[in-house]
Amino acid sequence: MHVTFSQALSRLRREKGVSQRQAAQALEVSQALLSHYENGIREPGLAFVTRACDYYQVSADYLLGRTGERSGPKPPEAAQGEEQLLLRTGQALGNAWAQLCRADPALAPLFLRLSEALAQEGKH
Repeated sequence: MHVTFSQALSRLRREKGVSQRQAAQALEVSQALLSHYENGIREPGLAFVTRACDYYQVSADYLLGRTGERSGPKPPEAAQGEEQLLLRTGQALGNAWAQLCRADPALAPLFLRLSEALAQEGKH
C-alpha cells in the first residue's frame, strides 16, 4: 500500500496524539501551513521534512512514502543519552564488583574472567 507524504504526516500526528496547532508549533510552521501539508495542497521544503522526521522519530523514506519501515536515525541527543546511560551503568557495575571483591577477595578472579569475556565480546 502506497502512502503519500500528506497521509503519513497526518497519521503520525494523530498517532502522537497532538493537535495540528501543537504539531505546527513544534515544527515551526503555522497551523494553516501544516494543514496544507497534511491535505496535500502544498509540499514542504527539506528543512520541514527534517524537522518532521526528528519530531516524529521516523526516517525521511517513511515520511515520503518510500518505505513502510518507520525507524529513522536517533537524534544526536538521544544517542548521547544512551552512551551516558551505558557509561553510568558500567561504572555502577564496576563499583558493585569492587565492593564484592573487597568483601570476598575470592571473587576477584571471577570478576577478571568476566571482564575479559566482556571485552572480547565487545571486539566482535
